[in-house]
Amino acid sequence: MLQDKDIVNDYLAGLNASLTGYAGYISQSNNAQLRQTLIQLRNQDETRQRTMYEYALQKGYSQPAAPASQEVVQQLKTQLNSGQ
Repeated sequence: MLQDKDIVNDYLAGLNASLTGYAGYISQSNNAQLRQTLIQLRNQDETRQRTMYEYALQKGYSQPAAPASQEVVQQLKTQLNSGQ
């Protein structure tokens, strides 16, 4: 039988996969109405994902990554700005 932690983590994984898929569909949609619908669906999934993530943190099912150092943040900014 699945435990609450397993169900939450599985649901979060599904939402994360869904959000990744929406990014591709939205960027390739040529129909404005379809694009807007996909954006609305993505936004709803983002809200659900955030709610479940906060629940997982509260229950101790998930642990956030350690904060990045300022050096790592600066390196990432430099790479993104230079197009690497």
